[in-house]
Amino acid sequence: MPKYILLFLFFIPFLASSQSDYLHRKGTFFVFWGYNRSAYPTSDIRFQGPGYDFTLAAVQASDAPTPFDGFQTYFNPSLFSIPQFNLHGGYFINDSWSISLGWDHMKYVMKPDQASHITGHIDAQVSNPQIPVNPAYVGNYSNNPFVIQSKDFLQYEHTDGYNYAALEVENYHPIWKKEKSNFQLDWINGVGIGAVVPRSDVRLFTVGTNNFWNLAGAGVSAKSGLRLNLTKLLFFEAMFKGGYTNLWEVHTTGRSVDHASQTIWFGEFYGALGFSIGKAK
Repeated sequence: MPKYILLFLFFIPFLASSQSDYLHRKGTFFVFWGYNRSAYPTSDIRFQGPGYDFTLAAVQASDAPTPFDGFQTYFNPSLFSIPQFNLHGGYFINDSWSISLGWDHMKYVMKPDQASHITGHIDAQVSNPQIPVNPAYVGNYSNNPFVIQSKDFLQYEHTDGYNYAALEVENYHPIWKKEKSNFQLDWINGVGIGAVVPRSDVRLFTVGTNNFWNLAGAGVSAKSGLRLNLTKLLFFEAMFKGGYTNLWEVHTTGRSVDHASQTIWFGEFYGALGFSIGKAK
């Protein structure tokens, strides 16, 4: 199946209509709002602080979508930040290229009580002020099999936001346009670079908090998808995006002496409704 998808994407440019009356967008702005689902391959996570420095290998995680409940959450302006959402705004520098700034609010939840491997060391007392550690976890490790117990070892998630804020550049290739109307389908490809600003909810050795947002790292991304222009002002967009992020300063126990670091690859799919603003040049 993947090879057929790649073939379809390859031939999309050759399927474009021969019409010349495509939408003119140079000088216009756009903004869209939508919702996403995200997925993550396994990731190594390193934890450091007084009395400990260890890495958990190939940690599994998933997203945490809010069940759709209509106006109770999704269409409630006071609760807009709870679901996994995408907010983007941009400007067309010509009819085929735009520059945009976006905020992708994804969620990342470590699978509890999973099997992993651990490398490093854990002392009997860690952090400052000191936290007593279950004697079963004290020792030196070298890629030892290890079960990440959620009850007294680790709970780890970025659920108030595995937030990726990025500056992106997009190319629009018209595929089809209905004659004498603004009904047009575009193929979009883009790349981005940005910052990761998570709000990490962590319990390490039973001590932690839902930390405040912080600049934890940076990343790069690429995307490909379709935009259906319903009118000259209204459009719907469906997009696949993938990226790599390096988080070097994840807050854990809520103390400045403790932190974690990891790299996260992500994939997401989002659908969004948007509006064009301004008059084309």
